Amino acid sequence: MKNFRIFLIAILAVSFFFQSCQKDEVKPEEVQTKEQISDEILSKLAELSLNVNDVQKVDFQLPDGSTVEMYQIEDDILLTESQILKQEVNSNELDRNYRTNNLVSQGRNISIIGYTGGGGFGLSQNEQTALQWAVANYNRLSGVSISFTLTFGTDYNSKDMVVYHNPNQSGAGGSAGFPSNGLPHKFVQIYGLDNYNTNVIEHVITHEIGHSVGFRHTDWSTRQSCGQNTNEGQAGVGAIAVAGTSAGYNPNSIMVACFNSGEDGEFDSDDIIALQNMY
Repeated sequence: MKNFRIFLIAILAVSFFFQSCQKDEVKPEEVQTKEQISDEILSKLAELSLNVNDVQKVDFQLPDGSTVEMYQIEDDILLTESQILKQEVNSNELDRNYRTNNLVSQGRNISIIGYTGGGGFGLSQNEQTALQWAVANYNRLSGVSISFTLTFGTDYNSKDMVVYHNPNQSGAGGSAGFPSNGLPHKFVQIYGLDNYNTNVIEHVITHEIGHSVGFRHTDWSTRQSCGQNTNEGQAGVGAIAVAGTSAGYNPNSIMVACFNSGEDGEFDSDDIIALQNMY
């Protein structure tokens, strides 16, 4: 299947397409160059072994149409300034699937809502079905202490996580951030997936929820799934290998940076092992 890269200015950018990038992205109206990012932020990102070569400040759009200022890092990470500065440095290195330093509190039941409001931000019927399947991917796992309770509606303020459609984003893909303070990243947005089947949308949502509970890309060091040889940032700090998972490139992981149009939306065995070891 043909590999190709969608070059977009986006949050968690690398798009999901036919072998397209599993991009966690949101296109900003204005982007700051690396030189405009403060030395404090760049220094902290470097401590976390995150790639500082293409850091951008973007306006992340929420379901009510408002925006919040965030930093786009490595084409697939969205963090606020406070989240960056609060990230802990951890030099432990284990084995192959990768997680962030911060995780969701053990045993937490995560309240997740699929947004159904207007203005184009509500999930389509296929996207709602895909979200149900994605949540089931996590809830059916044994030996994992976190779980999800899914509802649909518009009142997301009290929820731990909200999944919604961004009608103003170019391309196709999704965006999310990392856990902080024992909580998952709250906002998960998807966009441009109308022409994909429900399994592919399930894959995208499962992938983005994965970031929200602490997964980094399985192929963070090469982005091989995108047909690239680009290192997103050194392992060891902020990219902690998870014990028990396979060495080397695993194209079947749901957390590889890019996906293809034949995805089934299900976890690979290494993804399951990683979640069991993380939680």
